[in-house]
Amino acid sequence: MFRGQCSVVSDPFASRSRRWRTIRRTRNLGRLLARMSALAGLSTLVLATGCRQDMHNEPKMIPQRGSSLFANHRAARPQVEDTVARGEFHEDTYFYTGVMKGPDGSSEEPDLMPFPVSMTVLKRGQERFNIYCTPCHSRVGNGLGEIVMRGYKPAANFHDQVRMAQPVSHYFYVMTHGYGAMPDYSAQLTPADRWAVAAYIRALQLSQDAPLKDVPAGAQVQSLQSVAASEGHPEYAKPWALPVTAVWAQSPPKGEGSPAMAPPNSANPAIKIPNVNQPAAAAQKHK
Repeated sequence: MFRGQCSVVSDPFASRSRRWRTIRRTRNLGRLLARMSALAGLSTLVLATGCRQDMHNEPKMIPQRGSSLFANHRAARPQVEDTVARGEFHEDTYFYTGVMKGPDGSSEEPDLMPFPVSMTVLKRGQERFNIYCTPCHSRVGNGLGEIVMRGYKPAANFHDQVRMAQPVSHYFYVMTHGYGAMPDYSAQLTPADRWAVAAYIRALQLSQDAPLKDVPAGAQVQSLQSVAASEGHPEYAKPWALPVTAVWAQSPPKGEGSPAMAPPNSANPAIKIPNVNQPAAAAQKHK
């Protein structure tokens, strides 16, 4: 080697090491690509298996839609004659309806309970009555419940001549279907509870109009006035007046609906209309 000249001597071992590293990297990349391809293929297979439309396109009849399967092209089919749904086998129709077929085929409301009335039945009827009926009819059943004091139409008085003459099944029918301003209570009261309430209404009526001949021999009879006075509340024996906040029980103006969309109840003998004038604003409204 001459002075001033440079010479680079290559290391054969270093070059070989670089080639091996490149080969290993290429092999690892190939293995990675192969694994990714296998995973992608497996995922595609799983997705393809889950994309079947058997449940999505389930052959079924949808109500209120047409169908080419039947001659009348209606998907909804009528029930087989005499079919009874589970839980709706009401063999005792009077127990569930409160009406019977009369000799001429018309529906009648007999004054008859479908089962014997015991103290257990009356206590159950009192409990249900106090929960669902007293807001309108009051605890004594005179139609002057708390809701009347807040502007609602006076409810029926169970102690007037009309309700005293009604059969016990009529109360069951009204609780089942509603009447006038009263909605039905079939969702709140089972049929057995409706009959229990009807029996308790009869007991309420008897408590306010029991004749002496029904009193057992030797029993002491006290008047309501004397009992109320002895308890320190003589006002309990007096008639309950209609509160001034209640709906006016008189004919509504023409062209307007009556209170609670029911006929006025001014003829009820047990309801006393206070002798006060309507407020000026209300009088102006009804002109």
